[in-house]
Amino acid sequence: MKLIDRLHVASQEGRKTLSCTWLLSMKGVTLFHLSTLPLIVFCFLLSLPLHATVESPVRTGFARLQYDGGGDWYNDPEVLPNLAKYANSVMGASFPTDQSTVRASDPKLFDYPFIYLTGHGNIRFTDREVDNLRTWMLRGGFLYADDDYGMNASFRREIKRIFPERELTELAPSFPLFTSFFDFSTGLPKIHVHDEKPPQAYGIFDDSGRLICLYTYESNISDGWADPSTHNDPPQVRDKALKFGVNILHYVMQK
Repeated sequence: MKLIDRLHVASQEGRKTLSCTWLLSMKGVTLFHLSTLPLIVFCFLLSLPLHATVESPVRTGFARLQYDGGGDWYNDPEVLPNLAKYANSVMGASFPTDQSTVRASDPKLFDYPFIYLTGHGNIRFTDREVDNLRTWMLRGGFLYADDDYGMNASFRREIKRIFPERELTELAPSFPLFTSFFDFSTGLPKIHVHDEKPPQAYGIFDDSGRLICLYTYESNISDGWADPSTHNDPPQVRDKALKFGVNILHYVMQK
């Protein structure tokens, strides 16, 4: 079965009218035909991409995802405000510098185009939260998940529940995000040691090729956005982390 939608504008008696025609066919036989639909607004909405429902991060700012399961979703509450301040200074942007918190079950989820998830332990979403996160990402939302050491297994389990038909694909340094603003063509910076494995970045893409989820592992980029006294990271390490954070923001906003 194939659904073909056609939207056209015609001129009739000196006036412009909007006509919406939907054809539903199977094996070449027309089953349903609707023409000259008088609902102009309805036709217009049908022509809009799904991601038009999500606001700009310049207007709404960034939000942290609160989840159940036992992981410390709340750790280092200063990281998003610090990233926003840094991005404003180097990009000439005007991101709000406060941090919002949202659950995946909350309708406010759809107010935020950029949501951040982190933690050291277990993540668990309800079925409703799984459905909401899937819909939100497919409508233009972007999820950045950063393993703070210990959430890898549960994050992979839960993201597979959200997108069972899609895979986390490792991103090579040639992927445009790595050079979208600052040059990280040598690869993802490693901010904290963890298990002394190479840092890795993974992505999930929608059908149009848009990156809808970024997951960083064995890197802990967002720890480098914390206040200097939080982890005692050297200035050059924090600078790398903040610069890569800007790359994430710049890439997502350009797409």
